[in-house]
Amino acid sequence: MRAMESFYERLSALDQTFLALETPNAYMHVAITAIFEPGNLSTPQGGVDIDRIRQHIAARLRFIPRYRQRLEMLPMGGPIWVDDARFDLNFHVRHGSLPRPGGERQLQRRCAEILERALDRRRPLWEIWIIEGLEDGRFAMLAKVHHCMVDGIAGIDILAALLGTEPTDALEAIEPWAPRPQPAERVLFRDEVRRRARASVNAVFGLADALRAPRETSRAVGGHASAMYRLMRELGSAPATPFNQPIGPHRRVDWLATDFADIKAIRNSLGGTMNDVVLTTVAGAVGSLLSRRRAPLDGEFRTVVPVSVRTADERGVPGNRVSLWLANLPVHERNARRRLEAVREVTARLKAEQEERSAEIVTQAADWTTSNVINLAARLINSARRFNMIVTNVPGPPVPFYLLSAKMVAGYPHLPLFENQGLGVALLSYAGTLYWGIAGDWNQMPDLGEFIGALRDAFDELRAEAAALAPQASSGPPPSSDGRRQFTVHRGANAAATSSAAAAGARGRGARTRATSAAGGLRHAAPTPRLGTIRSSR
Repeated sequence: MRAMESFYERLSALDQTFLALETPNAYMHVAITAIFEPGNLSTPQGGVDIDRIRQHIAARLRFIPRYRQRLEMLPMGGPIWVDDARFDLNFHVRHGSLPRPGGERQLQRRCAEILERALDRRRPLWEIWIIEGLEDGRFAMLAKVHHCMVDGIAGIDILAALLGTEPTDALEAIEPWAPRPQPAERVLFRDEVRRRARASVNAVFGLADALRAPRETSRAVGGHASAMYRLMRELGSAPATPFNQPIGPHRRVDWLATDFADIKAIRNSLGGTMNDVVLTTVAGAVGSLLSRRRAPLDGEFRTVVPVSVRTADERGVPGNRVSLWLANLPVHERNARRRLEAVREVTARLKAEQEERSAEIVTQAADWTTSNVINLAARLINSARRFNMIVTNVPGPPVPFYLLSAKMVAGYPHLPLFENQGLGVALLSYAGTLYWGIAGDWNQMPDLGEFIGALRDAFDELRAEAAALAPQASSGPPPSSDGRRQFTVHRGANAAATSSAAAAGARGRGARTRATSAAGGLRHAAPTPRLGTIRSSR
């Protein structure tokens, strides 16, 4: 009988960085809370058929080889992926419940408890929690995966591989799987020496090419040097705010949802992109939060905006293909329209200067170095306050997903908090709705619900400005008695609790949300769901 071929795969420098950035308080997994209608997954007792769900996920793992791989730490060359010989699906697919009927607040607290737990590095770095007990028989799926495995786009590809675009009750066959053996240490050592030698040779050839075309090289080097200078300059200490202190291990989670039709109305009247509308809304909410905290508003507010550099050929490849913008948001500007104009100026400059290219250069150069240098860089980033907030916006599918026959009706993303970053905003577009997931440090953000309310108010201000310019083109209900239009914004339960009237309006709503199909005209077209293999990137 022929022996099975050995396997391993080296992590990229960027993937290694997310491992190195993880601390006991700053866990580095990303996640999504997806809410489903029951479909035919209800049990006679009113729960969810977890066995059928596990069988379905087991059959779909053939599309996601990384989900059966674990980390192996090497003395030279850093971490690698190897097949997990002790893989146990029951460990990764968990079953939980809420006291019936569970509402949004209870679900958010349960999600926060699960997200506070670091992933076990001795096993594949993912978990899926099926949480039953929501109103009307609905259930939630909280899927979390380490950032070293995926960026936002790769996460959507994995979600597409686990789910489907049509309802079905048929369970697929589970294909046999056997772990491949890990290579001997001498083989790993030899491969690492060869990799570094190839990197040196490539650098020499790159220099030769540069000498043959000095004019083009000069322009390229000048542009890259300028971008690198701006990045290094802006990576200095960010301004202090009440929510940029050392974080603790516990989190608060809240969310809301907005219709794409509303965002499109703003864009049509006021200009800009979907991202501009999002950043303007965040800037308004942060300004309101800082004002209530009596914090100064006259300084800069440094925001990290991840930018995907994943090409079409890299769809389905695990790991991270992402760079970043460092954008100063106009949190001091009280007028919504002027705030949007300021954001548009910032993003236009970043696009013109190809700001994301400078960060991409850093990550490419890091692939030539060792894990010790990467770990040192991560400690440097964690040691000081380099930015105030992360705002990440991931384009999702324009069509609904299904877990067997259960329709996914909402999807709230979760991003990790870094050291000295007590507040973060993640967004996911799905089936005509933009879902906002807000993460807050437990101690620094006791008023997270008020921040949700401030996001709602900032969005309403933009909508009112858009309606004033083009009332015939705007969507939503008629104007209220105070002249402002009452635009549909689905709020999280914590925000609803900030006033008794809002809390009364939120009762009984549970996890229900409304989805529309107005996804046209966005800056990033939502990808068509792909159910192909999440392939190796070796």
